[in-house]
Amino acid sequence: METKTKRQDLIQLISAHLDIAPESTLEKVLELLEDEEDIRDARAELADAKQNGTISWEEYKRETA
Repeated sequence: METKTKRQDLIQLISAHLDIAPESTLEKVLELLEDEEDIRDARAELADAKQNGTISWEEYKRETA
């Protein structure tokens, strides 16, 4: 619940400043959000590999050829 409240507060704060923020600032925020998403995806992939194992590079090349 606390995370949801913090997220809602952050969204309200961002909304209040969208019209006055320079475009370069908005682009930087978008980059940071994309980086965070990439980090979450990478962590999920690492957890999956740890649980389910991986395949060799040779096997990967055969499957994707």
